[in-house]
Amino acid sequence: MNSIDINLTTTPSSVDLSALDELVAAGVVHLAGTEAYDAARVAWNLAVDLRPAAVAVPSSADGVAAVIRAATTAGLRVAAMSTGHGSAPLAETAIDDLLLVRLSALTGVTVDGDARVARVLGGTIWEDVVAAAAPYGLTAMHGSAPDVGVVGYLLGGGLSFYGRKHGIAANSLTAVEVVTADGELVRATADEHADLFWAARGGCGGIGVVVAVELTLLPYAEVFAGMLLWDRERAPEVVATWAAWTRTVPDSVTTSLRVMSFPPLPELPPFLSGRDLVVIDGAVLEDDVTAAELLAPLRALTPEVDTFGRMPAAGLLAVHMDPPEPVPAVGEHALLGELDDEALAAFLSQVGPGTSAGLMLAELRHLGGALGRPAEDGGALSRIDGAYALLCIAMAPTPQAVVAGRAAAFSVVRAMARWSRVGLVPTFTEVRVDTSRFHDAEDWARLGRVRAAIDPRGTFSSGNGG
Repeated sequence: MNSIDINLTTTPSSVDLSALDELVAAGVVHLAGTEAYDAARVAWNLAVDLRPAAVAVPSSADGVAAVIRAATTAGLRVAAMSTGHGSAPLAETAIDDLLLVRLSALTGVTVDGDARVARVLGGTIWEDVVAAAAPYGLTAMHGSAPDVGVVGYLLGGGLSFYGRKHGIAANSLTAVEVVTADGELVRATADEHADLFWAARGGCGGIGVVVAVELTLLPYAEVFAGMLLWDRERAPEVVATWAAWTRTVPDSVTTSLRVMSFPPLPELPPFLSGRDLVVIDGAVLEDDVTAAELLAPLRALTPEVDTFGRMPAAGLLAVHMDPPEPVPAVGEHALLGELDDEALAAFLSQVGPGTSAGLMLAELRHLGGALGRPAEDGGALSRIDGAYALLCIAMAPTPQAVVAGRAAAFSVVRAMARWSRVGLVPTFTEVRVDTSRFHDAEDWARLGRVRAAIDPRGTFSSGNGG
């Protein structure tokens, strides 16, 4: 189903929006047909057209609780969103009976440097956490983009360039504060409301609205990180060398390889504008000498650009060159096992020199290491059973481009089917899927029991049923 075609503007007869009147009058809830509604419903991914029954923008945990109580009275389901980076699956469901809780007004970070812990409010983005931690010589297990919401990322497990050394980002959580379906604020830890705490760490939602988290910070003031860049004509040798290299590097190294295509835009730097490229980026958590030794096989390929070096830890947020502003995009994802020569040939047949895949990027993210090992006392998702994550993204500014982009992305995923695993990475999943694929059978069954106990009426929804 094409999410851009979903334009639901009416609500079911079972819904009574008059129950929201007090919050509408207070300016907290916005209904369709108003400018505030249209502004609040816009996701970061501009190809997503969310049209829920109402949108709430509370600025406190008490405000969230009031919204949930009113939504329950109105007969509405509830879903939460901070930035809307991962909102495409939500748009592929019927949301005419849903109240969207936009957490963009509930932000803030408090850092305890001695304890290496940050308390982060529910709508906060990663660049604010990293900035708050930096004066203490600390950083966080953030993703590759600075403006991704912290909570949504952690609910989906979270892949970081610190991941092969330190594991799934959700394992860094030490507490979550959740407003449940009855409008109560619950603080969950390993010792209190332990099932809720377990489900929040990688369970992909469906448990309430998370209004704050506490997480352990990493002791890195600086990191050795950066990117290497070649023209796409060099892709066959670069892809082969990188794949072989990833089989030998220690867990301290987490990188991605992307084949990227940039339109000829004047706002882009000349080394990107109008070009097809192959890029390797990431972090090497070693001293400078060891890092240089590890990177030597890649540098022997004489990259056109080489920015790897010692930098403030906050600089790692920029090395992946994610778009700095909202864009319209569609994508597909697969979890892959080990890649042999035939697998690399299949990948290059789709995105290598001379092809015209119609994608902005096709990425292979190196997994394994601590990402593949179950964490002691971990959450609902504490490891990923795969060697690489494949992510394909296409720009989609029009409905026609949505269709073409999805076809192009799926073509690459289909070509790699022989090497694919059953599982998926939640934060890489750009379409609605069977969310049992995020978890093993035992954890999936437990997650279902926890959700049923916490939210027996099925109040909460997320894009992938989480």
